[in-house]
Amino acid sequence: MPGAGGQWPWRGACRDRAMAGLELLSDEGYRVDGRRAGELRKVRARMGVFAQADGSAYIEQGNTKALAVVYGPHEMRGSRSKALHDRALVNCQYSMATFSTGERKRRPHGDRKSSEMTLHLKQTFEAAILTQLYPRSQIDIYVQILQADGGNYCACVNAATLATIDAGIPMRDYVCASSAGFIEDTPLADLNYVEEAAGGPQVALALLPKSDQIALLEMNSRLHEDHLEQVIEAASKACKDVYAVLDQVVRDHVHEVTTLLGE
Repeated sequence: MPGAGGQWPWRGACRDRAMAGLELLSDEGYRVDGRRAGELRKVRARMGVFAQADGSAYIEQGNTKALAVVYGPHEMRGSRSKALHDRALVNCQYSMATFSTGERKRRPHGDRKSSEMTLHLKQTFEAAILTQLYPRSQIDIYVQILQADGGNYCACVNAATLATIDAGIPMRDYVCASSAGFIEDTPLADLNYVEEAAGGPQVALALLPKSDQIALLEMNSRLHEDHLEQVIEAASKACKDVYAVLDQVVRDHVHEVTTLLGE
């Protein structure tokens, strides 16, 4: 529960320790939260959380929690001039719940960060969904961060992948995302809030794991080219680890649904 002043105690403590120059990687190779350099945070997910939507999913990656809802394919809404004659229009919207961080400021849908994340999600899923199967139609993907603790974009991609599969929309492959950073000459996978706040070089990678195709790659600061391959490799391996988890979630969901239908 939030403490006095509406702050999450763990977040305030993490921020204070990070700003105090916390050792992000111990001599034994352990990170602040006890993980090894290439280890993911614990991932939990479930599909079909909203009966009213065509597809939905909820995911937790460490303390980062995201919800995704998918509608479509359906006829174009609003101006039909936006319809694409040869493929579906992918419409995305990213937002953060006002209670997702310790900062109690209002986040309008149109703020710069949300607009940037919305664009990244659109680019990512245009690369993954077989949009040519649904000309002159529209697919809506809405994602919201319920609790932020690093890797927001990545959690949203992974939740949206599950929601899109839940909606029965064909994709070229799963699209899985993970971040990676470079701290003390070591590439770290799946950064948490403290590691992101340290301000070192970071990448966010969205990958189609079976073909190794990159749907989106974003870097937030300069990194020497000698280290770039290591960091991308760390993010790529983390994406494949995420894929293994998401694939099991899908298989478990299918088994659950077929069992219910068979009763």
